Amino acid sequence: MKPSRLILLCLISSGAAALGLIGLRSIVTSKPAPVGRLTEAPVPSKVDQRILQARQLIERTPNQSNGYNQLAAAYLQKARETSDPTFNASADEAISKSFAVEPDNYDALKLLAKLQLTNHHFTDALATARRALRFRTDDADVWGQITDGLVELGDYPGAVGAAQKMADLRPDSPAYARVSYLRSLHGDNYGAIQAMNLAVKAANPNDPEGVAWFRAQLGNELMNAGNLAAAERQFDEALRTFADHQLALEGMARARVAAGDLKSAMLIYERKQSKKLTADAAQALGNLYAVLGREDEAKKEYEKFETLERENAEVERSWHHLINYWLDHDRNPQEALKAATHEYETRKDIFTCDSLAWALFKNGRVEEATKLMKEALRTGTKDARINYHAGIIYKTLNMRAKAARHLRLGAALNSSFDPIQTQIAKKILAELE
Repeated sequence: MKPSRLILLCLISSGAAALGLIGLRSIVTSKPAPVGRLTEAPVPSKVDQRILQARQLIERTPNQSNGYNQLAAAYLQKARETSDPTFNASADEAISKSFAVEPDNYDALKLLAKLQLTNHHFTDALATARRALRFRTDDADVWGQITDGLVELGDYPGAVGAAQKMADLRPDSPAYARVSYLRSLHGDNYGAIQAMNLAVKAANPNDPEGVAWFRAQLGNELMNAGNLAAAERQFDEALRTFADHQLALEGMARARVAAGDLKSAMLIYERKQSKKLTADAAQALGNLYAVLGREDEAKKEYEKFETLERENAEVERSWHHLINYWLDHDRNPQEALKAATHEYETRKDIFTCDSLAWALFKNGRVEEATKLMKEALRTGTKDARINYHAGIIYKTLNMRAKAARHLRLGAALNSSFDPIQTQIAKKILAELE
């Protein structure tokens, strides 16, 4: 089945693409193993077996690139499965050794572009992928990497063309996922769901983590369309396929928030935090505690978030999450504006435009904020946070009908994006109507 003309981003691994790569945003805390009776050593996972096999290949052929490339690919997959970014550093080392024994080898170029996408070095990744095109122009994976880089930099027409090229070469799960994401960015919820359904059906059953990732993304798209029950079914299936899948757990927690079941959402995030501290879960917990009136606990989680997110921002070279946190909580507006302006100098995606618009607004520069908000809305996105910010800005300009329309998208269609901001949106929407 040949896909239609609108396509995506997925930044994950091959077989699952690489959303950004969703940028492994976790900070790992190690805990000592409990002392108890001796048990048999656990059976190595598939990815651990791949790491061992790659090391054995390197021992046999240390002057060939193949073993290093296999090791890098396995480490990238290990980082995805564990949400532990330290494995990306190991992948980087293996890629460097691959280039050392065979400069500019093609497979290492692809792995380097994938790693750069994972680390949010989008301009570098785009340049690396285009270097790979000098060797081959018919590799769907490379066109997917080019799509990812262009999406993150805000070149959506270019991304559509690159993703179409990918889908024409190989219409598989990674291609369908990119189709889905680009359709979602353009406000086509139905088309996004349709394409992600294809991605799920085409997923490799021998890659349970990849299958779970596609299901979690389908759940997210169903949430964006307001289909809560169907979204939760996908998150459940993802967790049955791959236990404790991070994206599926986060999706389930957001679904519980959307259903008004804040305590269940809180328990999910607390469970996540007990296993591994992450900035996103800390912020989500802080918001839930605040809404539930547990101010001291909220303050502690927000402090954790700021500490962890500053570390993430240095690695990812992106302050997007901190900017929105500061502004939503009316903190550090000038620092937020400075950071948002700096990011906009290198990236023009709709989320960066939104952050700058919100920062300008919070600093009293409403006219400039309105101009940037038009850029953020240029694709027709139905993203809840962007539309919430747009609604607030348009209300300030006394554009009541326009403000109400955007607030409905932010608070009614998908109320899971932030329970605090959702309450504010619903209150303002009631006043407008």
